[in-house]
Amino acid sequence: MRLAIYTGIILAGGYVGLTPALAADPTGDWRVADGVANIRVAQCNGSMWGAVSWEKQPGGRDENNPDVSKKNRPTLGMATLINMKKAAGAEQWEGQVYNAKDGQMYSATITPVGTDQLEIKGCVLGFLCGGETWTRVGPPIPSSSSNAMAKGAPKTTGAAPKAATTPPAAAPAPAPAATAPKNAAVAAKPGQKSATADPVGDICLLPEIAGLAH
Repeated sequence: MRLAIYTGIILAGGYVGLTPALAADPTGDWRVADGVANIRVAQCNGSMWGAVSWEKQPGGRDENNPDVSKKNRPTLGMATLINMKKAAGAEQWEGQVYNAKDGQMYSATITPVGTDQLEIKGCVLGFLCGGETWTRVGPPIPSSSSNAMAKGAPKTTGAAPKAATTPPAAAPAPAPAATAPKNAAVAAKPGQKSATADPVGDICLLPEIAGLAH
């Protein structure tokens, strides 16, 4: 498959600029241009971070990372947008993006375009710039106490408590029916978030991000 499309840094051909960005929230889940992955963007201790939250082809590995110890790490939950800071006087965030195609970091910006598109642009040493536009598939993510206190927090497997995991104190007969909503959530359409099927949760609590967000 491979993972260069997660970041949209290296493109064939030139980049066509979009209309000026409207004030909008860059947080939420975004489908990359060719639809192979979603990137979840959240504010973690004042900076924007992004991580892979869904893959069309599960089981990806960061096999092109030059760090041998990371070559076998799952790409699901892997940080792609790194410590992006708000640009003065603009609805734009600047930082780094991880390009899984070559395992390298590049300078990058993200800019909301309206409410349902996110423009990402990246450059190698200030030139050879390219980019693409991602489409919103999940709502904005409000700041939370876990986001503000991410450092050292344990990894979570869901963004919210799973009410369905606590069965009601009822007669044994309804028990089979109680499992139906949970199973339905797990079988949700790929790319659609649900409380019981979300393997990533609050990205600010992922160890890779939590350790760097302060």
